[in-house]
Amino acid sequence: MTFWVLIFIVALLIAAFLCFTLLRNRRAEKPAAAYDLEVYREQLAGVDKDLARGVIGEADAERVRTEISRRILAADENLKKGGAASGPSRAVSIVSVVVIALILIGGAMALYDRIGAVGLPDMPLTARLELAEDVRANRPPQNAAEQLATPPQPAQLDESYAALLKQLRDTVANRPNDLQGQMLLAQHETNAGNFKAGYTAQQKVIELSGDAATADAYADLAEMMILAAGGYVSPEAEQALTEALNRDPRHGPARYYWGQMLAQVGRPDLAYRMWVQTLQDAPSDAPWAGAIRAQLDELAFRAGVFNAPDLSAAPGPSQDDVNAAAELTPEERQEMIQGMVNQLSDRLATEGGAPEEWARLIAALGVLGQGQRAIDIHKEAMQVFAGNSEALEILDAAALQAGIAQ
Repeated sequence: MTFWVLIFIVALLIAAFLCFTLLRNRRAEKPAAAYDLEVYREQLAGVDKDLARGVIGEADAERVRTEISRRILAADENLKKGGAASGPSRAVSIVSVVVIALILIGGAMALYDRIGAVGLPDMPLTARLELAEDVRANRPPQNAAEQLATPPQPAQLDESYAALLKQLRDTVANRPNDLQGQMLLAQHETNAGNFKAGYTAQQKVIELSGDAATADAYADLAEMMILAAGGYVSPEAEQALTEALNRDPRHGPARYYWGQMLAQVGRPDLAYRMWVQTLQDAPSDAPWAGAIRAQLDELAFRAGVFNAPDLSAAPGPSQDDVNAAAELTPEERQEMIQGMVNQLSDRLATEGGAPEEWARLIAALGVLGQGQRAIDIHKEAMQVFAGNSEALEILDAAALQAGIAQ
């Protein structure tokens, strides 16, 4: 209520100021005909002065006096006819006042009611961070999320595939400790849209694998849980993602879903950083990289990032490139790396890039033994990101890695 009172008073003061301007008495102002009379009288006095100095003759002076006198009479006549009455009438002014007041007061309050956050209290950064932590700690578990989510539509299976899936279920039920059978069951239940049955089988896979369970196994478990909950990352799915990232901190799908979890609990800033780093390391044909690109602009807006780097076509070596590099001689491999470094350098020089890309170039030049070039690139990057403390820290770390730190 205090906020509404304040904006009402401010709008009322502005409306009152404009209304005073419209309704104030203008009769004290001189009409245009009065100004004309003053000018003509000054001109008439000037004729006498010119005649006294001998600038004009008596005949010319008389003719000019006659013309000025005629104009004086005309201006005086206009003044007597009520030339002072000018501007809108009082009724028009009053109507204008009412319209202005309605627009300023009613319009402002209606606009805020539509696009503002009515009733939302002040939320400083500390309170928002605490709220995000509270949401993360107390969000619904997997079972509750599945009950609230829209049930997924099962895939339409042809008769032969449905029969094979039923046979697989029966076989795995008779041999519950068959690791290969559980893996197949998890895969095919998920393909059929039975996500709960899929992650139940995947949990059995991880249990049978023991310490040998891979990051892919935990990431697949998390994905199945998320699909079963309609895209919601539950605490159980978060735990599976944690296990996957503990085994492989650069696991792309796990990092994608971890960023999705951060966005859901109110930390779009951390989610944006996670996704940008993931996208920079992603192969160009990775399906989760496409999912990140499709949502990155919206996430950047939520995170308050308005100068986001263009990562729509982030370069990355394909598997064919990796295989080809393994067959090269050391000299050829060194030449290929040098070409990739030069390509990255040219792109940063012409198009710019994220601080992580500059840091990658600096570190690569240090590995190649091109210390002076790494120093020059580091100086240029420091100028590009001057005032950005986070970027400067990344660049300093790269300089230390390259062995060029002062």
